[in-house]
Amino acid sequence: MLKLMQLELKKFHLAGYIRSALIANACILGLICIIALDSQSEGIPEFTQYTQLLDIMDIFVRATFIVFSSVLLCRFIVGEFKSKSITILFMYPIHRQKLMIAKLLVVLLFTFLSIIISEIIITAAIHLLNQFVLIVPDNLTLSILGQQSARTLINAVAASFMGLVPLYMGMRRYSVPTTIVTSILIVALLFSNNNGATLSSIAPVQIGFSILGMLVAYAAIRRIEYKDITS
Repeated sequence: MLKLMQLELKKFHLAGYIRSALIANACILGLICIIALDSQSEGIPEFTQYTQLLDIMDIFVRATFIVFSSVLLCRFIVGEFKSKSITILFMYPIHRQKLMIAKLLVVLLFTFLSIIISEIIITAAIHLLNQFVLIVPDNLTLSILGQQSARTLINAVAASFMGLVPLYMGMRRYSVPTTIVTSILIVALLFSNNNGATLSSIAPVQIGFSILGMLVAYAAIRRIEYKDITS
């Protein structure tokens, strides 16, 4: 399985996606700084505690990489089925299901690691900038970092599986735009701010969408065993 995953990574040149992820990090950092500085100029600081800022950052990061996950799904799975280039892979003496599992694992792991690493990078950057420009009038303590780390780990796992949900719509007609639009709609539903709260902050909702992502992945794995790709 590990060998199959390595082959997928080589084939699709993951370095380009890493660069895109870093650009996304820069955009999120810039947006948070703009929100903080603009609110302070109006005399009503948006962030008075690090926990508030880190919660907003977590929402931005997860929302970004759920959509990013759909792009990976389009490249690794939906696009190959649409162009029927997947049939070439199926000619090799490799079980179809193993091939699909390898592709899904690549997407899952990339999304999970991207969220974790992005939050580390952005948190470090904000803490550094806060030494020179007041972004949040608070101190970043080990206690706050410990609590945030636990939440980040749980949320990253959940978001990784949430990112698989758009695959269901994408595989119905092998449509790249449908896959990406579905991910955007999911993000809009789960991360829209409603009086300071989001649906993604409700544990049953988060768990439900994560389980849905697992079911979509399982259905995709089972489907290709019997689907005639050439039709």
